[in-house]
Amino acid sequence: MGLYIETHIRADLDELWARTQDPARHQRWDLRFTEIDYLPRAEGEPQRFRYAARVLPFLTVSGTGVAAGEKARADGTRTSALRFASPHPLSLIAEGSGYWRYVPDAHGVRFLTGYDYRPRWGLVGALADRLLFRPLMGWATAWSFDRLRLWLERGITPERARRNWLAELAVRALVLALCLTVLAHGSPPGLPGPFTDATAYLCPLLLVPGVFLALFKAPLAGTPAARRCLRAPTTRTRTPSLLKALEKRG
Repeated sequence: MGLYIETHIRADLDELWARTQDPARHQRWDLRFTEIDYLPRAEGEPQRFRYAARVLPFLTVSGTGVAAGEKARADGTRTSALRFASPHPLSLIAEGSGYWRYVPDAHGVRFLTGYDYRPRWGLVGALADRLLFRPLMGWATAWSFDRLRLWLERGITPERARRNWLAELAVRALVLALCLTVLAHGSPPGLPGPFTDATAYLCPLLLVPGVFLALFKAPLAGTPAARRCLRAPTTRTRTPSLLKALEKRG
């Protein structure tokens, strides 16, 4: 698969399954989607769904897909697979497929995904996807997985986790802007003259660490962060047979 994300969640397998398989709860933690709704289906058929993603405040793209799950496997793991496509001309993603895998262990569940898609718009779309969109999708998936982890492990709701992230981002941006402004002027703006000479040499020594902390300090424990997730498998992985069967259905 083109993208791979993995996290470990100290939670009950059934609860993790519920918060990822129920559309109402899924759309709360997954940054990639604004809406997810199941569509009516005939008995014995895979579950069809509709999704929507707000790309810009004035632009929402939508698509449809089909999903299937294996909840009772002999090895204790669970798998969910899906195919999806969007006819919207402004959606860079034309169609794709992927899976979720749930692997319980003594301390919780390894929750991982692999997915890939075909971009539209020809060469321009392929270039935009490689340089910008695909890295952004990988980051959004990993960030969302960590937000889900915080919800299950610490009881931090997705909405609160987003507020925590925005608040920490704002503080980092403020500290960075202040440090860079002071470094550019040689001293804090507005200080009286006698302080200017005294701080001329101390400011760089004090503020460079501030810039470093604003950019690279690990996020707070209650703030979701993509960096906490694995972005490549540690062992060889294979596409689940469930996904292959779903793709054969057309």
